[in-house]
Amino acid sequence: MNNSKVYRKTLPFSFIMFLIDLVGLAFVIGGGTLGFVIGNVTMERALLGLVIGLVVGAIPAALISFFVTNRFKAAQIAMMTRGVVGQEMPSDHIVSAGMAEVKGRFAKIMVFFFVTGAIKAVFRQIGRGVNRLATAVGGNTGNAVSSAIDTGVQVLLGYLCDCCLGWVMFRKDESAAKAACEGAVIFFKHGKALIRNIGRIFGMGIASFILIGGGIFGVSYLIFQAVPQMFVSLSQELIAFFNRMTWDVPEFFSNTTVLSIVIAAIIAIVLWSMIHAVLIRPFILVGVLRNFMEAGKADMPKEEDFAKLDGLSPRFAKLRQEI
Repeated sequence: MNNSKVYRKTLPFSFIMFLIDLVGLAFVIGGGTLGFVIGNVTMERALLGLVIGLVVGAIPAALISFFVTNRFKAAQIAMMTRGVVGQEMPSDHIVSAGMAEVKGRFAKIMVFFFVTGAIKAVFRQIGRGVNRLATAVGGNTGNAVSSAIDTGVQVLLGYLCDCCLGWVMFRKDESAAKAACEGAVIFFKHGKALIRNIGRIFGMGIASFILIGGGIFGVSYLIFQAVPQMFVSLSQELIAFFNRMTWDVPEFFSNTTVLSIVIAAIIAIVLWSMIHAVLIRPFILVGVLRNFMEAGKADMPKEEDFAKLDGLSPRFAKLRQEI
């Protein structure tokens, strides 16, 4: 089954996750809006009400992401893994099949987060080691190199964790924790399995940011132009708040046009990240996951491979001792 077909078959998960993310975003926006109105009416402190409302709205949004969205993401990766390794995928009810597989592999939600958290810790630890080396060798230039490496590592980290999760789903004969360790070994032994996809990862990411993010920004800005009074009130509240805190007031706070541009940009980034995560990123992931799985199947991790990674990451060695 080719990558496009695997992507299309698993697309229902993406739409479901997008709808769930919209619900979470509605909690945040609704909480912020309600807090702004209540704070303005009862305390004449609209900005304080806005901040409190955003925090309150973020709590249910985070819980939804933790307990719901991540299960659907794991189920999608489980079905993607079936497709890229040549196993049969359900002709219908693919969402139910994916959720059942996640339930069988991760009986408790905390096991899922233990595995992915451990993988991230290992990759971050090794990434920090590379950054320190670049800084030590290059001085100021090394700092720039280090920042670039860190940015790249953070982007790749998500794909690596998803690939490792796919390996966990594939290795049903091993415990989730041990299979996760195998996934880490596969990457560090066969880095080219992912490096071949770096151009695709960053190229498609930049393209989607320009097209999708730019479109959302334009629409948001046009909508804001229809409600100028809202930004006059917001500007006054921001300035008053910074004055009370004796902070320097940014110049753009007093310019409602610039303020609306900044907020439109924030909205565009948030919505783009949601759309990219559920529609564009899965398409990229299918290709990355296929290369990863092929490398792992062709050369299964051996004990000496684990020993090498133990030396690179004390966190990995500790994880292995725990299992």
